[in-house]
Amino acid sequence: MKIFVIGGNYAAYNKASDDALLMEKKSGETADDAILFFKPDSALLKDHKPFFIPDDMGPIDCEGQLVVRICRLGKTIPERFAHRYYDALTVGVDFTARQLLHQLRGKGLPWDRSKGFDGSAMIGDWVAKEKFLDANRVRFHLDINGETAQEGFTGDMLHSIDSLICDLSRHFTLKTGDILFTGAPVPAKVVSIDDHIEGWIEDRKVLDFRCK
Repeated sequence: MKIFVIGGNYAAYNKASDDALLMEKKSGETADDAILFFKPDSALLKDHKPFFIPDDMGPIDCEGQLVVRICRLGKTIPERFAHRYYDALTVGVDFTARQLLHQLRGKGLPWDRSKGFDGSAMIGDWVAKEKFLDANRVRFHLDINGETAQEGFTGDMLHSIDSLICDLSRHFTLKTGDILFTGAPVPAKVVSIDDHIEGWIEDRKVLDFRCK
């Protein structure tokens, strides 16, 4: 199983971020220009299990994202057929050790330690794609302690789900069970012990867990 994560996929996020990589992004870019990184399968956390905040990695950010489940084998998929290759959506959280991330970048090192640690890819319950009129026009939000911390609309993505799948399949064979995090709509929030985090797609609560 592969966990794909897309960065800088919302203009509002890029505008509000102080990340140099995102500030350099230009309008008119194609999905081939999207920021892409991977998380290992050991990063996956599901079934509403608690997230244990690492005590040796500095502040930990959480970014709520719409997540897509790949449902069939595919390679070099035309965008017009991409909708056939995913069958369910949920809300997930991309956890990041932000201070460590900047330190690694400053040394010209890979991001893996700051992005791919155990439990850093939380996902909620899957909802069949057919429950939505159009997966590329879905609203979702992440609440922390009962207050909305992040909200997004997939119609605002710089690169749609279908265009991302088309591009990813040019470079990587997609397999059943692969997971695609499609990007955060606004910058992250730092999490603390005892935070209660919930994720919603439209009016469906799909994610509910606590930080320990």
